[in-house]
Amino acid sequence: MENQPQQFTAKPKSNFTDSLLFKLGLILILILLLLIPSSWIQSIIWERSQRQDEVIKEISDKWASEQLLEGPVLVLPYKTIVTETDKTGKMLSRELVKNVYILPEALHMDAKVAPEILHRGIFDAVVYNTKIKVNGKFSPLELQKSGIRPELIQWDKARVVIGISDLKGLKNNPLVNFGGKSYAVETDFSALAIFKNNLVILPDLSTGKQTALDFNFDLDLRGSDDLSFLPLGKTTTVNVSGDWDNPSFTGRNLPEQRKIGEKTFSAAWKIPYFNRPYAQQWIGDNDALQNKTETAFGVKFILPVDQYQKTTRSAKYGVLIILLTFISLFFTEIIIKKKVHIFQYILIGAAMIIYYVLLLSFSEQLGFNLAYLIASAATVLLISVFIAALLKQRKPAFLFGAILSVFYGFIFVIIQLQDLALLFGSVGLFIIIAILMYFSTKIDWAKYNTPQA
Repeated sequence: MENQPQQFTAKPKSNFTDSLLFKLGLILILILLLLIPSSWIQSIIWERSQRQDEVIKEISDKWASEQLLEGPVLVLPYKTIVTETDKTGKMLSRELVKNVYILPEALHMDAKVAPEILHRGIFDAVVYNTKIKVNGKFSPLELQKSGIRPELIQWDKARVVIGISDLKGLKNNPLVNFGGKSYAVETDFSALAIFKNNLVILPDLSTGKQTALDFNFDLDLRGSDDLSFLPLGKTTTVNVSGDWDNPSFTGRNLPEQRKIGEKTFSAAWKIPYFNRPYAQQWIGDNDALQNKTETAFGVKFILPVDQYQKTTRSAKYGVLIILLTFISLFFTEIIIKKKVHIFQYILIGAAMIIYYVLLLSFSEQLGFNLAYLIASAATVLLISVFIAALLKQRKPAFLFGAILSVFYGFIFVIIQLQDLALLFGSVGLFIIIAILMYFSTKIDWAKYNTPQA
């Protein structure tokens, strides 16, 4: 009997590249790689936002920039004799002229503001016209505290100084009524420079020789974005009203009274002098008020929608959406036992990255909310059709589209919320993780082998 050769049946070798662990590792690597184009998208959004800021600055430069109303301040020069000793020990006397700076005892400002939106291409900027009525009364000169001899005061060289941050915004030449007389203002380019831009009147006070005088003047002013005031009065009261439904009150002092309607607002401040870091009267330094703009307060006119801010917030959730989508697709291919190639994951990830370019471009033309709806619907439809063609089944595609719609809706709600965004987001993510944990228990990970395509 001839010996027959013994035949052996080779056991199939398990291919690591077909394992769930390998597939899951590739998906995680892909998610990390998609961080690169995600950062590019955020850079594009930032560049467009910077371009908007540049356009707003250009419009403001041509119209008028933010306006800060400063003053008035009464300046009284006086002579003083200074005695010095030279190198030889000889006593020398010379005459110096110093200034006394006096702030108002009472200062009241009433502003009526008419904001409007200027357009340049796809960008918007808020500008305004305002009419401001200013009145008050200066404090009396404190000779005893200052130690000034009355006969040394140069009453005929007094001046009243008003500061406006952008003189280009003046629509006419204001007249100042001071002590019962009317004076035309002049620009001041002298070394006095109490404020950045100074308007002065030169009253002759040599007749009455007093400073407790009333004043009033009106300003017809243009500006953009922000209108602020400096609280120079011992008691400063300011009333601001206008046709704008989204004001933001700025500065160290919030209004005591405010009312914001559908299209209008009004606000009132009353600020006593002990809230400010400068005296009612001082001698010598002309820069005591130059660096005190941190005491300013006022109103900022905010655009109702900033699509770049919302698009940036949406893009920051991009990796989270991709992660949840890939995990959902990974579970789907396991449950229905249909293999999805890693390249198809890449295509889905690319579609979800391009989503933010769609969102940015449409939001610049149509506004954020409508752009979010269009970009989300287009992306969900594209990916759902792709999944249906890929898996040859409609039901998983519909389910996947619904899951993706929930994800985008969840992010939209978070973006709209302000104070509750963190709470809502954390609770929502907890629920999503709980659902994924539930479905993961339905899979026998030890026995499951990835099927061949």
